[in-house]
Amino acid sequence: MTLRAMAESDAENLLKIFEDAEAMKYYSSTKSEQDTRRWIQWMKQHYQTYGISMWIAEDKQKGEFLGQCGMVLQKVDGKVDPELGYLFLRSRWGKGYASEAAKACLDYGLHTLKFQKITSLIDPDNYPSIKVAERIGMKKEKQVNKWDKSLFFYSIYNEK
Repeated sequence: MTLRAMAESDAENLLKIFEDAEAMKYYSSTKSEQDTRRWIQWMKQHYQTYGISMWIAEDKQKGEFLGQCGMVLQKVDGKVDPELGYLFLRSRWGKGYASEAAKACLDYGLHTLKFQKITSLIDPDNYPSIKVAERIGMKKEKQVNKWDKSLFFYSIYNEK
């Protein structure tokens, strides 16, 4: 798998996830094409400003779109930390892509960017996402309220 910056041309592929009610079950809603284009612009701006964003995940050999994974800054309980997120095509679920991409982003954030802490906000009912977070070494720290819902707050600390 490769991870790369988002481009306008990724809108059609991202829509395959964002319009899928099952894939977006734990988010506030599905996204329209216009929402998706705004998302891409936000990711590009976030990267320019902070050096992190969600990236496009592709199959290394075939170049096929798999999903997105990366980090954005998130404020929780008055503190801002990088938040790791991942969202893949439903047809790619259960094949290890989310774990592989999340681990790569985590390693990049902790070892290259030297973040002291990386977090992940996960719906308590999203068991596959919880498994990914735990598989890559994150631990549930607490439960928080954000976006008008109760979420698990997972984290991992830089030990160096």
